[in-house]
Amino acid sequence: MTTTGDTRARILHAATELFRRQGYAATGMKQIVATARAPYGSAYHFFPGGKAQLGEEVLRSSGATYLELIGELFGPGSGHPRDPAAATRDAFTGAAATLEALDFADPCPVATVALEVASTHEGLRRATSEIFTSWVDALAGYYAAHGIGAAHDTAGSVIALLEGAFMLGRAHRSTDPVLAAREAAQAIVSAALAASDGVTGAGTGENVTF
Repeated sequence: MTTTGDTRARILHAATELFRRQGYAATGMKQIVATARAPYGSAYHFFPGGKAQLGEEVLRSSGATYLELIGELFGPGSGHPRDPAAATRDAFTGAAATLEALDFADPCPVATVALEVASTHEGLRRATSEIFTSWVDALAGYYAAHGIGAAHDTAGSVIALLEGAFMLGRAHRSTDPVLAAREAAQAIVSAALAASDGVTGAGTGENVTF
């Protein structure tokens, strides 16, 4: 027997997949409930605010999932817990594989919706902004813990490279943009780490080479 929790979860999952593949504006509630195999009225029962409420929940749920992924890719369980440049490179390698596995559909529903609603829907724009900020903050925390002084700027640059690479990869139906961005991201992290080491060395009286 299907429970109300199952129905709600199916609607949320269907909306996530549809928003990711075809965007927010092009996705209607009828298509969402049909994909979820749910009664039409159930969408408004669970999401009385309509598509806007559902859209915000999709964004925040997806954002939390990707936030957990950052912890998995860069945390103690990753292959390079002490090497932030190598961990960053591995993250981009995995992102390229994910993009190809999804047949070059956008793997990030947050970015897809953000591009659409930035100037038209303040509630969803605010949600996407808060989600991106949480990602940058989490990655910055990892970089700071590994000795990078300009951790927040470094993390913001890496996230921006990844999201831009996803967009180009989707347009070209190629992983090349993600793999090119991988090299740039690794270089940015390596340079930030080297600069931080230089500052530390200067402050402790060590010889510093520029």
